Amino acid sequence: QVQLVESGGGLVQAGGSLRISCAASGGTIGTYAMGWFRQAPGKEREFVARINWGGSPHYADSVKGRFTISRDNAKNTVYLQMNSLKPEDTAVYYCNTMQGLSVFTTTPGAYWGQGTQVTVSS
Repeated sequence: QVQLVESGGGLVQAGGSLRISCAASGGTIGTYAMGWFRQAPGKEREFVARINWGGSPHYADSVKGRFTISRDNAKNTVYLQMNSLKPEDTAVYYCNTMQGLSVFTTTPGAYWGQGTQVTVSS
């Protein structure tokens, strides 16, 4: 069973940057498409970004051009570089092993991390 642990969240001012990480254990992320989701208070969890095995990315429209997802299979880690952060990006960010073959599939898979809080102040 894969365990995912997110880290790197924190408090940042609007316009700032943050990079969060997701380290996997108990399995290799090389066999999964990986993704990031987020959940703001009082809202449903939403898709943020996905990266397939070959590195092809797909982003939600709300973060396109500002966020970059990447993966290091040797380190069993996925990253989310977040630039030009906005207060509406404030949420708990979750790592996930995603379903499907297409990079455009946003259905989450079975494994979730515990989440890391990102707070953007105005």
